[in-house]
Amino acid sequence: MGLPGAEPPAANGGGLSGFLGGKSKYVRMDDVLPQEQEEDGSGGVRVRRSQSSRRYVFACSVFASLNSVLLGYDVGVMSGCIIFIQKDLHITEVQQEVLVGCLSFISLLGSLAAGRTSDAVGRKWTIGLAAAVFQAGAAIMTFAPSFTVLMMGRLLAGIGIGIGIMVAPVYISEITPATLRGSYASFPEIFISLGILLGYVSNLAFAGLPDHINWRVMLAAGIIPSISIAFVLLVIPESPRWLVMQGRTVEARAVLLKVTDSEDEAKERLAEIEAAAAVTISGKYDGKTVWQELTRPSPVIRRMLITGLGIQCFQQITGIDALVYYSPTIFRDAGITTESQLLVATVAVGFFKTAFIALAIVLIDRVGRKPLLYVSTVGMTACLVVLAATLAMLAHGSVSKSAGIAVAILTVCGDVAFFSIGIGPICWVMSSEIFPLRLRSQAAALGAVMNRVTSGAVAMSFLSVCRAISVAGAFSVFAVISALSVVFVYRFVPETSGKSLEQIESLFGGGCEVELGGAEHLVHER
Repeated sequence: MGLPGAEPPAANGGGLSGFLGGKSKYVRMDDVLPQEQEEDGSGGVRVRRSQSSRRYVFACSVFASLNSVLLGYDVGVMSGCIIFIQKDLHITEVQQEVLVGCLSFISLLGSLAAGRTSDAVGRKWTIGLAAAVFQAGAAIMTFAPSFTVLMMGRLLAGIGIGIGIMVAPVYISEITPATLRGSYASFPEIFISLGILLGYVSNLAFAGLPDHINWRVMLAAGIIPSISIAFVLLVIPESPRWLVMQGRTVEARAVLLKVTDSEDEAKERLAEIEAAAAVTISGKYDGKTVWQELTRPSPVIRRMLITGLGIQCFQQITGIDALVYYSPTIFRDAGITTESQLLVATVAVGFFKTAFIALAIVLIDRVGRKPLLYVSTVGMTACLVVLAATLAMLAHGSVSKSAGIAVAILTVCGDVAFFSIGIGPICWVMSSEIFPLRLRSQAAALGAVMNRVTSGAVAMSFLSVCRAISVAGAFSVFAVISALSVVFVYRFVPETSGKSLEQIESLFGGGCEVELGGAEHLVHER
């Protein structure tokens, strides 16, 4: 079943065709309508409030994303920690898989809880709760005398991470203007990548310490970002959409005045939010609870769920966490032997991931979601095919060791780069923007659960699968799945760039394109 309006990869004026030199038939609202301006005392022209409001939204988005550093740091640092934990606590290979992979399954509990919590106490305080729970878990892991205690700390840290990764994209989407939402809602993903890079650097920095100390210092360093959340809670406002749902319209208007370019825009956005919130009160949902609406969805909600849950599944099931968690194992299989060389190669992977996430943030609102998803999924498929073939040739001795190692490192970095420029950040952006206000937080939580389940399944089974069908065989499977993700993007993912949250529902139940200056315009007529 395809989506209405999902087939053409609609872009804005800076879309892929424009990016490649062609002329796009779609234009953005801010390309056509001039920004509100006023004369200054010297006769010059300046844009009122625009820069100030955008700086404020930018700061709020950055602060709200700090919890995502925790997930990234845990993923990155554990790839090195596991080597030293095994030496210190003498854990088995199965225990290694459980320790690494359980985070994803545990974090889904946090994501599920975050949906209801963020609806009950607000997005802002749910961000604080995530940091507090993670701190407790990280402290227990740091001083763990045994594998059992280490797993207890892992449980708490995973719940905190699950809460954080679910609430941050929702919060950012709800305070950000439509023209910036894609870029800013991608911030959690770049902070995950930054955390992974910091984890790799921590591995490299503390690896020289004694085996019974180094991994504990590595894990303890992860507490530092979560402490900063206490300051964040004093700075960021509550989501205006959540405030409206609580009947706190005056507070919502005050927040909107800070995050919009003019008072008129604030009034307009408040009216849209109130209209969306009124749908719940008016009885459109026939008395259904949120979970009844999600488990027995209407056709429109069903299409949203297919898109939201599907893109979350494909983000992980193509094997990105296997590359990140087990990159030292993969490089060792390719022929790199010393621990220092393994950690340096792993840091290179982290650098590529962070750099290309940053590029995605620049492009996501200019090029559009769907073109970047095509580039990402096709590129990942090609890299996985080459990696699988290279590892197979190395295993059979049909390629020189030095050439095989070089190709393996390049293809791993390439796969991470293609992931980071597209499906990595975009899956979180789309999950936080495609659902209606009434369902958004808990539907986004459901998407995060899907993401964590598939991540955990990959991480916990990767070593066993490699032992059964070889590392090359495992990546051949990932390549086939990645090819299917290209088909999924074509069939089920619409272009949402440039639309407000209240307008996106039309993409799943019938388009609402309007004519403006002879060009097809994908922004709802105001």
